Amino acid sequence: MKRIAIIAALSGELKPLVQGWQQRGQLYVGNIGETECLAIAGGMGAKAAARSCELVLAEGKLDALVSYGWAGALSCGLKPPAACVIAEVIDSTTGEQTRTAASEGQRLVTLDHVARPDEKREIAQKYQAPLVDMEAATVARIAAARNLAFYCFKGVSDGYNDKLPDFNNFLEKDGQLRMPAFIAYALLHPKYWTALMQLGRQSKGAAENLAGLVTESLRRTL
Repeated sequence: MKRIAIIAALSGELKPLVQGWQQRGQLYVGNIGETECLAIAGGMGAKAAARSCELVLAEGKLDALVSYGWAGALSCGLKPPAACVIAEVIDSTTGEQTRTAASEGQRLVTLDHVARPDEKREIAQKYQAPLVDMEAATVARIAAARNLAFYCFKGVSDGYNDKLPDFNNFLEKDGQLRMPAFIAYALLHPKYWTALMQLGRQSKGAAENLAGLVTESLRRTL
């Protein structure tokens, strides 16, 4: 039986996938087909992703690392709540490009911050990528260093034209969102209410579609 680890940032990304799985501390343990799976939602950003990888690698031999979760659309061609197989990941910090184990799929760029609405067009043009996240490049780099297969699956949570607040102001150093402070800010800025409610619906749908895509894809390829 093969054994893989699924690295997410937020618990909402994993929720539809890990229903019925056992929870052991921060880890979820279950199966996709004949594949044994560990899953963790350890926070947003490179440092959080690295910590999550360290935790799952400490659990024993793995055959693959999977970067999993929400991504922002940099193009009108991809809309929420689509779920996508990623074929190539670009690290915006180093310029490093990594192919995944998938034979085809989308290109994704990893930033060191949450992409703001006013910079999405520039990022898309620079990297020729329709999707953006904060963790995939780190997971790819660790998978390569450990000689593990690397997969990446992303659900589109926010569209190219969605006018959302700047989440970077509410991120802790450990990659967690300061939710009370963010909610307080949102309540004082009604112009974001509609967009945030839409983001909630889109994120939920993207997580559900992502769980279905990953289940089908991994059963076929592993």
